[in-house]
Amino acid sequence: MLGITNLPGFIAAGILLNLTPGADTMYILGRSIAQGRKAGIYSALGIVSGVFVHISFAALGLSLIVAKSALAFSLIKYAGAAYLAYLGVQLLVKRSDAPLNADVRGNKSLSKLYMAGMLTNVLNPKVALFFLVFLPQFVLPSAAGSPLPFFVLGIIFVIPGTIWCLLLAIFSSMLAEKIKGNKSLGVWINRVTGGIFIGLGVRLALMARK
Repeated sequence: MLGITNLPGFIAAGILLNLTPGADTMYILGRSIAQGRKAGIYSALGIVSGVFVHISFAALGLSLIVAKSALAFSLIKYAGAAYLAYLGVQLLVKRSDAPLNADVRGNKSLSKLYMAGMLTNVLNPKVALFFLVFLPQFVLPSAAGSPLPFFVLGIIFVIPGTIWCLLLAIFSSMLAEKIKGNKSLGVWINRVTGGIFIGLGVRLALMARK
């Protein structure tokens, strides 16, 4: 149906992959603990949107450019690494009197968090390569030229991933709520989170194509 094969196997593999801790997990946890539930949720939604971008690229064959071009891969990789480092530095220099899990208000702030989450995912070339390799395994050869089965598989993959990301944001922010208002702890949480973001950036910068 729709050019898809072994759908139960795809669903099982997709759930396991979504539950596997990675850069997105660390990013959501960091945002949720340091900045609260709304920050975590909007960051998670941004990451999910980034996944949709990669799925669209894979469906339309654009990810092949990243796979075949060392220059394109490097440009995206270093842009993503620089952006993660920038986010990390922002947290490291954040004013020291801000309490842990301070509420994030305003559409502008929330939209920035959403865009930041999306960019951290979009600017990771390994995610593009992952979908380029993973999705075709569950598409019949006769339907490989159509984007439809790729989009359908992508939506199926994203649904449990979205639920998992939102749960991470909600429960990690609930944990932080218990120690909300502790300014000194807030400083250290921001520093640790900033260090994690910088570390993710360095890891991305050192990542090889294969």
